[in-house]
Amino acid sequence: MIGIVDYGRGNLRSVEKGLAKAGFEASVLVSPEAMRGMQGLILPGVGAFADAMAALRQGDWVEPLLEFARSGKPFLGICLGMQVLFEIGEEHGEHRGLGLLPGRVVKFLPGRKIPHMGWNTVDWKKADPLIEGVPQETWFYFVHSYYALAQDEGVVLGTSEYGVKFPALVGQGNVWGSQFHPEKSGTWGLKLLENFGRMVQEHADLSGH
Repeated sequence: MIGIVDYGRGNLRSVEKGLAKAGFEASVLVSPEAMRGMQGLILPGVGAFADAMAALRQGDWVEPLLEFARSGKPFLGICLGMQVLFEIGEEHGEHRGLGLLPGRVVKFLPGRKIPHMGWNTVDWKKADPLIEGVPQETWFYFVHSYYALAQDEGVVLGTSEYGVKFPALVGQGNVWGSQFHPEKSGTWGLKLLENFGRMVQEHADLSGH
């Protein structure tokens, strides 16, 4: 079973529907205790970095999320849920993130309409099970005003461009982050969710759950 974290800052229904279309059952988790028994986890998010981290702290989600990431089970952050995987967010001052990936989240430079909203192509930088079967230069749907500056280029799986080249998909070990919304990105977004679901299933089979 894949858990979708409900900390009051995400579009949960569209993620749940996307997984269902991809053939995987999901459960919306309203408390950290509900994470028990989950074989995969999705952390969605819309809004501001500081606000999201405050909500995660208030709901006592932070340590359970870090434990889940350390467990080796597949963990995917989407949009703001990807950004909080990094160490620091610069929205309205500096704010500490989950620190699962090295780097910080910064604002797009002036000169372009903010937020960046719409369809952009993604240039894959390396092969990864999450994007297996998804073609190079595929279009995905984005809505964001900030982007990640990864300290380690090795975690960047795909980039897109909006005045500046930025990470569209990141990953390290069993933790991934998608700046675009796969659940709103049509066929190829569903393919990515299907790949995630398959990895969750494979990990569960290997661990005997």
